[in-house]
Amino acid sequence: MHIAILTFDGYNELDSLIALGILNRVSAPGWRVSIAGPTPRVRSMNGVTIDATIDLDEACTADAVIVGSGRQTREVVENAAIMSSLRRLDPSRQLLAAQCSGALVLAKLGHLRDVPACTDLVSKPWVVAAGVEVLDQPFFARGNVATAGGCLASTYLATWIIARLHSLDAARDAMHYVAPVGEKGDYVARALGNVTPYLESSPTDLETLKA
Repeated sequence: MHIAILTFDGYNELDSLIALGILNRVSAPGWRVSIAGPTPRVRSMNGVTIDATIDLDEACTADAVIVGSGRQTREVVENAAIMSSLRRLDPSRQLLAAQCSGALVLAKLGHLRDVPACTDLVSKPWVVAAGVEVLDQPFFARGNVATAGGCLASTYLATWIIARLHSLDAARDAMHYVAPVGEKGDYVARALGNVTPYLESSPTDLETLKA
């Protein structure tokens, strides 16, 4: 399984890199997590520069895609070349997830029609203006589309993707690994409590989805 994290200039490190770290706790044949960018190198809102490991075209073929957040998301959705590349994203064949202002990208691509979403407080007016109902909660998923609001809610997106593409046990183990010592039970319970209500009516993996 291949998971791509879309990461643009001005990206929020907590959004992209926390998800990257948790997703990479899964040890399974063929499991791969990539940072995808429109350019070979992207610079964060705090000046942290990282190399993209894949481009947007390859990201659109991944089994799951997280649209990261950042200070330049409104510029991203106005960039015709970027949005044209992302038109290939398709929830009928892959999981789509958006972190904070990443919900604006999914909205502009038409993936949040009649689907409420979560986002951060700064991005909320933009997402509402795009015609999306914004929920006052950290995580929501319907079918193969999920959104999260608040930087640390990136843990919930990672938990959801692992549960969908691998197993709930693998999601639990990944969260247990990264959770603070002495608080692991609380962190795992919170993550699963936010995510599992949205797993009950979903296929357990993409092979089931494609069947």
